Amino acid sequence: MLLAVLISNSEGNILVERFNGVPAEERLHWRSFLVKLGADNLKGAKNEELFVASHKSVYIVYTVLGDVCVYVVGKDEYDELALAEAIFVITSTVKDVCGKPPTERLFLDKYGKICLCLDEIVWKGILENTEKDRIKRLIRLRPPTEF
Repeated sequence: MLLAVLISNSEGNILVERFNGVPAEERLHWRSFLVKLGADNLKGAKNEELFVASHKSVYIVYTVLGDVCVYVVGKDEYDELALAEAIFVITSTVKDVCGKPPTERLFLDKYGKICLCLDEIVWKGILENTEKDRIKRLIRLRPPTEF
């Protein structure tokens, strides 16, 4: 299960978070843990360079994309390789929506569309859509023309 997808700015302020199957009382712990993990390791990292960590029998894959940091947390069948695929889909979709690796301002300008994309990519803790063309089609919010 994909437990969490978090996107923060370079100062550690969370811009988007999606938790699945994580109790409310544990979410604060995960927020602070992930932001600290990024602060310790992402300084000077290249765009889309993947970092991997393990904590409490879960896997964490995280990266920098422009001025934002993306964290994906998974357990069970979502090991490092599956999380790497998930984070690749998320980063490439965010780049497509923004037109380039985003600054914090550009990310916030496109916030609504990015949230729609995240909802299409991850559904109730499951990686659902990984094809960019399908995601683009789904976020148009139009009824399907073919069945």
